[in-house]
Amino acid sequence: MVSALIVAAGKGTRMGQNIDKIFLEIAGRPVLAHTWHQFEQADDVEEIILVIREGMEDKVREVANRFAFTKTFITVQGGKERQDSVCNGLAALNPASEVVAIQDAARPCTSQALIAATIAAARKVGAAVAAQPVTDTIKESRDGELIERTLDRSRLWAVQTPQAFRVEIIRHALAEVGKRGLLVTDDTAACELIRQPVQLVVGFGPNPKVTRPEDVPYIETLLRGLDSRL
Repeated sequence: MVSALIVAAGKGTRMGQNIDKIFLEIAGRPVLAHTWHQFEQADDVEEIILVIREGMEDKVREVANRFAFTKTFITVQGGKERQDSVCNGLAALNPASEVVAIQDAARPCTSQALIAATIAAARKVGAAVAAQPVTDTIKESRDGELIERTLDRSRLWAVQTPQAFRVEIIRHALAEVGKRGLLVTDDTAACELIRQPVQLVVGFGPNPKVTRPEDVPYIETLLRGLDSRL
C-alpha cells in the first residue's frame, strides 16, 4: 500500500501578512486543491494524509467537497517544525502502508509521472527524491556580502518534493534525528544521517513551490497550461 503525506502546516510568512498560500486561488483552484488533485489521480496512491495547522479542518473539508475528491483522506495536526509535522503524519498512516510519498502542499505543479517515478524508485532503493541538476553558478559566502568560493555545480542538485520512502526507513531516520536533537530542512537529510541511499529522480517539467508573491504569475501560467484537468 502507498500513502501520500501532504504537508500543509507551515505559516508561509514570506507570502505576506494575512495570505494563506495553500488556500490562495491560482488558475481557478486553491493551491492545495491543485496539489491534492495530482495525488487523488495518482494510480499508486491509496490514501492521503493532510498535515495541517489547528483550525484548518473545515477549510480542508470544503476543498474536498468542492472538487469532489473521493480517495480516502484524513487530517492530522502539524508540529512545531516540519520534521515534527511529518512524524505526526507518519503516525497516522494505515498500518498496511509500505511506501509513503511526502509532498509540500505549496508545490502544485508536481506531475503524476513524477509521483509514480519517485514511488517506484523508493520501492527499489528505499528512499527517493524529485530533483533537478543545478544550472546556475553557485557561490558560497559566510557573511552574505563577500564571495568566498565557487562550488562545483556539476555535483549539485536542487531537491524538491515528492520525497518517497519505505515507511520503516523514514520512521527510523526521523527517530534518529529526534534522538540527536537535530533540525533538518527536508526528509532526505534524515536518511543521510543513517546512511540510507537516496535515489535522485529527475523532474518531469517545472515543479516550483509557492513561496513569495512573485512566484504566483509563473505558477499560474504553468497551471493554465494544464487546462485539461481544470
